[in-house]
Amino acid sequence: MVRGVVHFYLAVCLAASAVADDIDLILLAGQSNAQGWQGDAKFYPADDDAVDDSIPFYWVTPGHSSSAGHWTTLKAQGGRFPAGHFGLEVTLARSLKAAGLTPAVFKYSLGSTSIAQNWGGPGDGLMYDQMAAEYRRAVKQLQDEGHQIRVFSFVWIQGESDARTAEMARAYQQRLQSLINDLRERVVGHAEFGIVLGVDEQHPWVQAHPDVIHAQQQIAAGDARIVHSTMVGLQKADSTHLTPAGLEEQGRKISAVLVDELQIAGPDPAQK
Repeated sequence: MVRGVVHFYLAVCLAASAVADDIDLILLAGQSNAQGWQGDAKFYPADDDAVDDSIPFYWVTPGHSSSAGHWTTLKAQGGRFPAGHFGLEVTLARSLKAAGLTPAVFKYSLGSTSIAQNWGGPGDGLMYDQMAAEYRRAVKQLQDEGHQIRVFSFVWIQGESDARTAEMARAYQQRLQSLINDLRERVVGHAEFGIVLGVDEQHPWVQAHPDVIHAQQQIAAGDARIVHSTMVGLQKADSTHLTPAGLEEQGRKISAVLVDELQIAGPDPAQK
């Protein structure tokens, strides 16, 4: 038991020491396709050059698995399959690193969650507030180690569960905008980071109540730092969940959106 604790402590220290002094932080959040519901880690993308060992990773899947409140390095997360699961963060972070950035990933996700009933709004004490508190703890760990943190992007893959009813779908735009505003103004503290919004447009509930699609599109249309990224054409394992290959493609696609469309550049360390 003692040996196991020592090994864990050493792994945490080694991971922290490998972090670059200037970090481009990616916040990834949402429901099942953010989590990687069908991302069986048996098919985890090959990492022949050991790139993942240089990418800090902090994750929480409430009630299921987490990185135990510490930064580790990019890897499969526990649960869902015998080997664990992974999401779009793998190819997203690797692609950004190949583009010359120094990415780290903070991931907070859980399948079948709506803003209306699970995430809530600022001050509701639900998943959004829990994510904000976890984010602050994660950033403080890196800052206490002397690292400069620039929040590079917020990737929000969610909306299917808010399309369950017409009433929830109609309220989605206001609820999502409230989360974005609070993230910018209170949690992160600056508005320069890029935001990518995505929802499965072909999900049966979304097809019945497309207000959630229109909400993401309208939010993006009114803000030069926000892009709606379509999920049409990504490979699926079932009616809504992306296959491991689909998750890999989604990560590369969102990286291209951030680098090519939003063209975010220049340091802007987080102050909160």
